[in-house]
Amino acid sequence: MRKLPKKQSIFLPDEWSVIEEEFEPKNNFMLETIFTVANGYLGLRGNLDEDFPDKSQSFKATYINGFYEEYDITYPEGGYGFAKRGEAMVNVADVKTFEITIEDEKFNLFSGKIDKYIRKLDMRSGTLVRKIIWESNSGKKIYIVFERLACFKRQHLGAINIKIKPLNFSGRIKIVSKIDGNSSNLLETEDVRVGSGIEKFPFETIKAYCDELNGFLMQKTKKSRLSYGCMVDHVLSFDGFFCKSFADKEKNLVIFEIEFDAKKDMEYSLTKYFSYFTQRDVEENLIEERCAGEILEAKKIGVENLLKEQREFLESFWENADVVVKGDPEIQQAIRFSLFSLLQSTGRNGISNIAAKGLTGEGYGGHYFWDSEIYVMPFFIYTYPEIARMLLIHRYNLLDAARQRAKELHHRGALYPWRTIAGKECSAYFPAGTAQYHINADIVYAIKKYFEATDDFNFIKNYGAEIVFESARFYADLGHFSEEKDGKFCIFCVTGPDEYTALVDNNAYTNYMVQMNLEFAARLYNLLKETDKEAFERLCNKLKLSEQEIDLWQKIADNMYLPYNAKLKIIPQDDSFIYKKRLDLSKIPEDQFPLLLHWHYLDIYRYQVCKQPDVLLLIYLLREKFTYEDLKNNYEYYEPITTHDSSLSPAIFSILAVELNLLEKAYEYFRYTARMDLDDLNDNTKDGIHAACMGGAWQAIVFGFGGMRTNKDRLSFAPKLPEDIEYLSFKIKYMGNVLKVEITKSIASYTLLEGENIQLSHYSSNFELKRGQTKEFILAN
Repeated sequence: MRKLPKKQSIFLPDEWSVIEEEFEPKNNFMLETIFTVANGYLGLRGNLDEDFPDKSQSFKATYINGFYEEYDITYPEGGYGFAKRGEAMVNVADVKTFEITIEDEKFNLFSGKIDKYIRKLDMRSGTLVRKIIWESNSGKKIYIVFERLACFKRQHLGAINIKIKPLNFSGRIKIVSKIDGNSSNLLETEDVRVGSGIEKFPFETIKAYCDELNGFLMQKTKKSRLSYGCMVDHVLSFDGFFCKSFADKEKNLVIFEIEFDAKKDMEYSLTKYFSYFTQRDVEENLIEERCAGEILEAKKIGVENLLKEQREFLESFWENADVVVKGDPEIQQAIRFSLFSLLQSTGRNGISNIAAKGLTGEGYGGHYFWDSEIYVMPFFIYTYPEIARMLLIHRYNLLDAARQRAKELHHRGALYPWRTIAGKECSAYFPAGTAQYHINADIVYAIKKYFEATDDFNFIKNYGAEIVFESARFYADLGHFSEEKDGKFCIFCVTGPDEYTALVDNNAYTNYMVQMNLEFAARLYNLLKETDKEAFERLCNKLKLSEQEIDLWQKIADNMYLPYNAKLKIIPQDDSFIYKKRLDLSKIPEDQFPLLLHWHYLDIYRYQVCKQPDVLLLIYLLREKFTYEDLKNNYEYYEPITTHDSSLSPAIFSILAVELNLLEKAYEYFRYTARMDLDDLNDNTKDGIHAACMGGAWQAIVFGFGGMRTNKDRLSFAPKLPEDIEYLSFKIKYMGNVLKVEITKSIASYTLLEGENIQLSHYSSNFELKRGQTKEFILAN
């Protein structure tokens, strides 16, 4: 069994902030990810406000969710149906970097002397604040405060406020502010998870101008032919300044040089407002106008009111989403950082989703995976269902592309891409990409859970049912009834969630999830038929659905081949898995992990070794189908051969370990999940956050230690706290109700805060709560 790595945190264990008190250049790449501020649309990587001298230790970036460039995928030996054209999130123009000159000396952390330094990501105010007392080589001392935000209520808008106070001198200060359109993307690296195939500089500049303190830059991608615009304006708190500004379309720059005479002990402030729009938001000819409108409104409101709006938005968010943990301050900090990062990273406009690295870095090219539905979606379903709805609508908006992909592979229905931004399959390695056909069922699972938690029938009839039906149609065409398997329906040559086992027959996770998809499709068909004749007929006509096809889906579901080995009393991961040699992970040197970076795929595929849970994820997701003995036997079989090379892995093991009463082990897995990025446990936080891992941290708290399950038309709870947690509380939205759950070592209490009544279960005790009521249960030691 592999031991999980541990590291000492470099941050103060503050419960509401991530705080750095001493600047360490060696940590800069990782800190740029952690100190990102974003709003689901716009992501501002946490670069220093001034240039970092060593470019090899910094990656300056600004991202727009869903804005991408295309690139050609080339293969030395290609084949029919291989992904031909990729998509990658692009690094757009930078507005975050300033040059500040005191007389003739440039402010820089690598010269002069730092008397005071603090950088804080405040998760209640939604800002990144940096405060510095800096002394130049000539002895001039200055106090500078940088405050940066991406507005949650105004997703196209952001602001940076700079306050400067000379402490021991009066003299000339110059601030250079830019729209720097020379941003570039990372190129390919030895880490297959990082970089993309797009050109280093994928833009052409089509417009650039300035007018004293205001400027605009518009660029267009060279291949996807998508345009975006960035506008800035500056507001100064003082008179007597001189501004020289100029735009250079050829150099992709708009530059402002602001000079003024500063007096000792006087504070001077500059606010830079900026707005981004893309051709995916509005028509190209409206981009400039919409940017200008945002900037004008921002100047009217003022930065203080924008900050007030930001705090109010987050007060509402935390009121619904906060998880309170007492006993381990680092865990409280980590769980809030996880939830805050999910909010920052998640698109809410129907044309974007949540990338594997959020809006913090370029790992995985900014692609959307199944991570959204299986790992991130539950957090939003049970705290902010309106956001979950928009994420599912985004999948609906890609349905035509999924239909085209299925057709390309000679199948009926729709096949969603393994990794994508705008709908194309962008996975160049089909054994771990296209072959993961479970992606359809993962999306359907999220639709099913969303519907069960919200009863949002309008979503089902207008969006969800069509996805479910087309997915079911695809699966019915993918497999067949095999005489050699006693007439059972089999699905051959697929890859399950465990990507260390590829192109196998009858992957258990896939078969069970396909069965769920088909059963849910038949249920929705009958529900629509009974409750909304107009919507039913519209869908049947559009999709050419018939009773005979629904009957086939039900027949397949009833006769699905579901692997089981009676001798081992486990669910084999696939038809061949248990016949392979088991790897002893304890004998593999730690520097060999992750295996995918050090071993040839063939040398991985031939062993019993798992990158992440496959059968165990199945048992977790469809818990009602399996007994406690099923869980115990499979956990004991698969845990020793799971490497946790994927950040998606530990959370699921934590949840299941709680149910098995392995609380110390559960907490170890949970802590690894929760501190993944803050402690850089996988040495790759520099490439961006692990968004799915953060969703997993919430699930490990709520479904693990909170013991929540959502089957049988009611919420059920079986809470257990590990030794390190003294108190846990969280809120759940379910069927229009808001439930507060509080757990100590000795008592679990449930309070209905909103809604008329709710049916609940605590272990085997069923009960009803009415609004305002609290029910307490004593927990056994």
